[in-house]
Amino acid sequence: MEVITLQSGSSGNCVFVRSGETCLLFDAGISGVKAQSRLAEYGYDIRDCCGLVLSHEHSDHICGVGAFHRKFGVPVYATMRTWNATRVKPATGHINGAKHFVAGEAFQIGSLRVETLRTPHDAIDGVCFVIEDTDSRQRFGLLTDLGHVFNGLRDIISTLDAVLIESNYDEVMLREGPYPQHLKNRISGKGGHISNEDAAELLDSCDPQRLQWACLGHLSAHNNCPEVAMATHRQRHTNRFPLFCADRDGSTQLPRIESKAFAFHAASIDSRLPVETPCNVAMSRSI
Repeated sequence: MEVITLQSGSSGNCVFVRSGETCLLFDAGISGVKAQSRLAEYGYDIRDCCGLVLSHEHSDHICGVGAFHRKFGVPVYATMRTWNATRVKPATGHINGAKHFVAGEAFQIGSLRVETLRTPHDAIDGVCFVIEDTDSRQRFGLLTDLGHVFNGLRDIISTLDAVLIESNYDEVMLREGPYPQHLKNRISGKGGHISNEDAAELLDSCDPQRLQWACLGHLSAHNNCPEVAMATHRQRHTNRFPLFCADRDGSTQLPRIESKAFAFHAASIDSRLPVETPCNVAMSRSI
């Protein structure tokens, strides 16, 4: 399974996942032009994507949905409530219907099974995802906009082969930063985002013999930075697993999620994985 974050941060989110002939996009918080050009840098055509799956209706996740659908013909998947909240936004424009799933249930697109988990984030009907290749059984968690650490999340993390996890803010930077108090309360509250410390603690639940890598995502531009986020996680986990940080303004190609037998063999013979630097964005490229 291949994962590319086309952008991940408070200013926009879009993630590409491919297994075999099945290519999916998760969220459309960037322009269609950016998504097209960033995918092309890795040899992919956005028109080959089988679906665009929406997590919730906030603008940093849906602002490009109209262009993705009308210009490139990508089918849209969303819960009914999320779609109703999305389609009334002026930026969405006309879309010839959307396919609907039920929050908390799973559905299949090609060779990928998409499990959805309800989140307490302050959206209409927000979800996060676990994407499973039904042939290889590889499982990738796309866990952002979580609200807070909710029941069952640790159990899910223990089943994953790779994860993109929200690490939105540093507690000190948020507390001492310029945001008004009501916004600080919203971010750190039950319906907001999880901090570097929360995310690092969550990763305690991973199976280190299974998890091939973790990537920190959805970093705040004002209340976090890659160096601080990476340092917080490294302090807790040292080198238990390869750790990366998604680019807030560009794309990041993550290591291929291999079959379990291959992954264990590779880990035993290859110590060159880029886990040493403060922020592993060497594979990232901004367009």
